[in-house]
Amino acid sequence: MPATIRKTLLNIETTLIEGGRAAATPLKFIAAAAVIKNPWAGRGFVEDLKPEIHDVAPELGALLTGMILEAAGGGDKVEGYGKAAVVGLDGEVEHASALIHTLRFGNHYRQAVGAKTYLAFTNTRGPANCPIMIPLMDKNDEGRRSHYLTIQFAIPDAPAADEIVVALGASIGGRPHHRIGDRYQDLKDLGHDVKNPAAV
Repeated sequence: MPATIRKTLLNIETTLIEGGRAAATPLKFIAAAAVIKNPWAGRGFVEDLKPEIHDVAPELGALLTGMILEAAGGGDKVEGYGKAAVVGLDGEVEHASALIHTLRFGNHYRQAVGAKTYLAFTNTRGPANCPIMIPLMDKNDEGRRSHYLTIQFAIPDAPAADEIVVALGASIGGRPHHRIGDRYQDLKDLGHDVKNPAAV
């Protein structure tokens, strides 16, 4: 059974001035979200989540990816990316996780933007109007700290107790005036191998 989508939302934010100084390149955040009926709502503890994952996740991945690409002007414009899901109070965090932690969801986005890194994520439970946080990282370089970013927004009437909000996020650009270096310099200073950062 396909997703029962109550509404979609596209949120775009552009930062022109940061720290009192104009940004040489404005930072643009794009978030695309779908508010859906929780496919496991009212069914008690469901042992096997796979049938609904297969039915719902690909559709949501394609829908939200399309919304991001249209707003960004193409996958090549996206630099930072991430995903999030928030389940309503009657659901399990596992329900939120189920819909975004599957390649059937994430690969739509990953392939469309030509990414090499994994999708940063959050999966939480909350009431309507709770903060929806989408962590981002560079789609090609997980150590590029300028693109360690977080999109935050809220939907006044979602998620309802029996709903899930599923979202993708994108950045065009990184933090204006970023000046904390990257993780590779830290690894070098600490005497760690970049290919073995935990030194194990």
